[in-house]
Amino acid sequence: MHDCDHCGDSFDAEGAYLRHLRDEHPDDLGRIEQRRVAELDDDEGIPTSTLALGAAGVVFALIVGGLLVSLSGGSSAGATNALVGDSVRQPASLGTVHQHGGMTVTIDGQSLDFSQSKYQLQDDYFHYENGDGSQWHVHGQGVTLEYALESLGMGVTENGLAFGDDVYRAGQGSTVVYEVNGQAVNPESYVLKNGDDVRVVAENPVDE
Repeated sequence: MHDCDHCGDSFDAEGAYLRHLRDEHPDDLGRIEQRRVAELDDDEGIPTSTLALGAAGVVFALIVGGLLVSLSGGSSAGATNALVGDSVRQPASLGTVHQHGGMTVTIDGQSLDFSQSKYQLQDDYFHYENGDGSQWHVHGQGVTLEYALESLGMGVTENGLAFGDDVYRAGQGSTVVYEVNGQAVNPESYVLKNGDDVRVVAENPVDE
């Protein structure tokens, strides 16, 4: 049984589920869903050339999107560009591990809801899935906290965080907290481990 995270419909066959995603939710798909839809072996008469072009377009979008996330941390370019200055450590060996943990991210007193579709299946190495926002999944080696957060649309440095149109900088009037299991960590170098409980807090954005 395949349940759609976007509308709640259920499908017995994977092909029917993927065609539903392609036809009903083309603008809501995460990266993994886009890839699966692009690889769909459609038997309903869509020309192979059309599927090939669609897959190529998705791959191109993923490449460009990955570069933008790497450079700007994902969401609002105006805010996240303010934190550009270092490269994000990239994970490797996709599929060699399957780890889980919890995470809360609180921005100016509001906790993010990772069960929302915009946070589901956004990256191969780190993601939330099946509409569950309480447990993250890691599927590769060397997934740092910075990588995880940036895959969710944030900009991250050791002492700063960007989210939406706001930038938070510790030491400039903002509070920025990165903790794992109650201990402060550097998100740029800390590699997530099975069972880790992550806490991120950002308060009082600075004027840029």
